[in-house]
Amino acid sequence: MKRVLLAAVCVFALPIFAAAAESSGTAWSQKWRAENRQWRAYHLTSPSGEKLPLTKTLIADVLAPMGINVLIVEVDYGFEFVSHPELEGRGLNKRQARELTDVCRQHGIRLIPLMNCLGHQSWGARPGALLRKYPQFDETPHIPLDDKKIYCREWCPSHPDIHKIVFDLLDELIDAFDADAMHVGMDEVFLIGDKHCPRCKGKDVGELFAKVVNELHGHLVGKRGVEMLMWSDRLLDAAAMGYGKWESSATGSHRAIDRVPKDIIMCDWHYELPHQYPGKPNGYPSVRFFQEKGFRVLPATWRKPEAAVALVRASREGATDKMLGILFTGWSNGPGGEGLLRALRDGDFEKAADAKAVKRAETARGIAAAIKAGLKELGPRAR
Repeated sequence: MKRVLLAAVCVFALPIFAAAAESSGTAWSQKWRAENRQWRAYHLTSPSGEKLPLTKTLIADVLAPMGINVLIVEVDYGFEFVSHPELEGRGLNKRQARELTDVCRQHGIRLIPLMNCLGHQSWGARPGALLRKYPQFDETPHIPLDDKKIYCREWCPSHPDIHKIVFDLLDELIDAFDADAMHVGMDEVFLIGDKHCPRCKGKDVGELFAKVVNELHGHLVGKRGVEMLMWSDRLLDAAAMGYGKWESSATGSHRAIDRVPKDIIMCDWHYELPHQYPGKPNGYPSVRFFQEKGFRVLPATWRKPEAAVALVRASREGATDKMLGILFTGWSNGPGGEGLLRALRDGDFEKAADAKAVKRAETARGIAAAIKAGLKELGPRAR
């Protein structure tokens, strides 16, 4: 009888504990929103388990004291997924993910996980975890893996089975990090609507891109009740903006702009000064463009302090309540932010052993300088 009673208590207690945890996370999110009118965000490549202590130090000793209040953690397939162990993800597990969230919350930082959707499904000749296990999802399987003309492979936006797996992965990351928002990537998509794809050929690229955005939005916002962020470059017309084909689209995907929900947060990334772009635009016209279209905007910079300052200044011009703040990206800085920690806290590096290490150190210094310059230009935190 005692065992039966204990089992009954456990059965009834589990939902109570789960509800309490959910309520605690919701309360923290509401408090954060009330206290942070402006986003000062940093984008971090997710650490491995052994690098987690270093990342915690970066957060507690460096980023939080500087005033960073949002951390976008790019996880991708670098996670020990329980829902799909066949992907053989390496990286944080659920317990470590929650540890990272807890450290962020202790220092007033909102953690938002990022998983690259649609694009960035390979690096070089090596497909990412999804396409390695499920090659049938590849938009361009006819192109050899070692074809150097492909920047990154993409999944087919019309494959009927893709979201059965992707939604599981997104759900697991939301639960592991106790997240109230999810960044879905979606940048630098060049292969969409390939003429050799039996499902996509002949279809409008704008419609295909909007289809993916809307399906992700329906699951994340509609079903899970979290906010959705994405890189915004594929929604910009390269001919109109003057940025070139990387920071805007020359494939027709920009036609999706009026076909996707307005509550998506657009991370509008620009890493150069305006006169350095092919079309030499007047400032950063997309910052105003997205606000006029009704989207909230989070402009993003990288490793050039003068460009960071210029982007912050552009974000102030004609700013509406749709302007959220600034995002400092941490590309090519290594997982977990080790290089940035050295650059911001120690100010120096050991003598690099090879050319790649030298380049990583230079990038870390540039990111550190851009963060300092951008935050100085923003001024004291508004509450």
